[in-house]
Amino acid sequence: MAEGYVINPEKNEIIEVEGKQYRRLCVKTHVITDKDNIIDVVKQYALPYLEEGDTLFITEKAVACTQHRAIPVDEIKPRWLARFLVKFVYKNPYGIGLSMPCTMEMAIRECGTVKILFAAAISAIGKLFGKRGWFYKIAGYKAASIDGPSKYNIPPYDKYVVLGPEKPDETAADISKAIGYPVAITDINDLEGSILGTSSKEMDRTKLVAILKDNPLGQSNEQTPIGIIRPVK
Repeated sequence: MAEGYVINPEKNEIIEVEGKQYRRLCVKTHVITDKDNIIDVVKQYALPYLEEGDTLFITEKAVACTQHRAIPVDEIKPRWLARFLVKFVYKNPYGIGLSMPCTMEMAIRECGTVKILFAAAISAIGKLFGKRGWFYKIAGYKAASIDGPSKYNIPPYDKYVVLGPEKPDETAADISKAIGYPVAITDINDLEGSILGTSSKEMDRTKLVAILKDNPLGQSNEQTPIGIIRPVK
């Protein structure tokens, strides 16, 4: 195994999707902050190990942190509406989501009060029919990608709310242009996943989710926010 990337010991290195096998290589970095430029980080840690046919993927949190989208919890003052709405939020075992007043407050700021209230109303209707997930379908990726403080997050982000990245498609395209490889910005956890941005519209988001569905980068302190998808030849 080449120096510079690792394999998460709790995950399989290789996955088969649509009859083809892919390696998922995890790239370890320093703790990324708003002092970093995400293109510089990718060039430093991932570019030396990329090969023809590879696709680079980056967690949404790593990108968002470089965009000044991480806010200390003690700087967020939830309004009464945020404190009220969290009572009706499904508590996801794999993430904080909007189950805390501070994360709900940021969802209201990001999406607008009207949109959040409408999403909450539709979600309530969905629950009557035993359906989940309608809230995020209405509120959109800006609400779904909000990550709250947790003991599983690397400090200092155990005490931060991290918002979704701004302009993920454009950001992925900028990174791709700088390194010469296709890039995806991902929101994957141990329960579900989505692709927030791709450097090209031709990239198959459904297939990318299938390749990454078991969250090969990990969910807590692995410190591997960047990964490489490499087809097995």
